[in-house]
Amino acid sequence: MPLLDVENVSRRFGGLVALDKVAFSVSAGQIKSIIGPNGAGKTTLLNVVSGLLSADTGRIQFRDSRIDGLKSHQIAQGGMSRTFQNPSLFLQMSVLENVMVGRHPRTRCGFAACCLRLPGQIREERRIRESALEHLRFVGLEGMAGAPAGALGFGERRMVELARALATEPSLLLLDEPASGLNNRETADLGELIRRIRERGITTLLVEHDMSLVMDISDDILVLHNGTPLAEGAPAVIQNNEEVIRVYLGTGLEDAAASQKS
Repeated sequence: MPLLDVENVSRRFGGLVALDKVAFSVSAGQIKSIIGPNGAGKTTLLNVVSGLLSADTGRIQFRDSRIDGLKSHQIAQGGMSRTFQNPSLFLQMSVLENVMVGRHPRTRCGFAACCLRLPGQIREERRIRESALEHLRFVGLEGMAGAPAGALGFGERRMVELARALATEPSLLLLDEPASGLNNRETADLGELIRRIRERGITTLLVEHDMSLVMDISDDILVLHNGTPLAEGAPAVIQNNEEVIRVYLGTGLEDAAASQKS
């Protein structure tokens, strides 16, 4: 069974068809990318899969359970986490506190225990802090743990958001344009980081415009155009698909192909 199975999902906004019978699957351990022109429906698809939007039609199964119709926090508790196009952080809180928030789906102590500062709650908070520090270390920002998130640069904010997503202990990680706003070095580092995430046993579903990154790290690629699947397959297959090249005007894919050959 695939880890994620999306079957004939459609979504409308009034008279606009954002997604039209989209179907694909993601196997455990894969790095799967979703690409397409602006307005193709990529972010809408992630929003539907993660529960931020509901599908009008179709079926979504994660692990062995159907999740279409569930709230986003319920899906997160089941082992799915995500980042956003624009990093969404609590800017007045410290970097460490932002990552600690990601542990919320895995906490056990309730409101009363927190108010009374019971021993179990104190131990749990210590474990949450240690876990958050470990995830900051993983993305290379342990030294910024005490800094306010609002003082960070754009690339650093992306890494904090990624650390927070990892803190939920996901089995499936959804990344929405994580290379947006990053320079070439930062993008290369991101690619290596995504590979290391897979080594931890975490599957990745990636939406991205940077074709060099996509072609370098992806096992499989889904191409969307006007909310409809246009092509699906391994990077080499997608690079040589005439319809995909036409939709992208050739530029992005040709640049990525040249980069891989060099």
